[in-house]
Amino acid sequence: QVQLVESGGGLVQTGGSLRLSCTSSRITFSGYNMAWYRQAPGKQRELVASITSGGSTNYADSVKGRFTISRDNAKNTVYLQMNSLKLEDTALYSCNGRAVITGASYWGRGTGVVVSS
Repeated sequence: QVQLVESGGGLVQTGGSLRLSCTSSRITFSGYNMAWYRQAPGKQRELVASITSGGSTNYADSVKGRFTISRDNAKNTVYLQMNSLKLEDTALYSCNGRAVITGASYWGRGTGVVVSS
């Protein structure tokens, strides 16, 4: 079963930074549009940031200027650099890959981020 694996989550104080990583041993990211989603307790999952196979990025308004999505196809890894973290950034962050040609979509199990005051 194709699986994406996220890492880098943890506990951080407000104003701090974390870098999340997403990789896979089963799919080649260069042929995929990639995205980070998050789901806070009691809330619906929301798109945080996305990056196309060509490198174009898009961000939720709530994270613009604080988060940066990037990809390293040579390492088959997508990153989410999160700076100036706020309490409301606390959530389970999941990685998604969608194949450019077929549209097939794959998810990771997520990595938890807890921001404390």
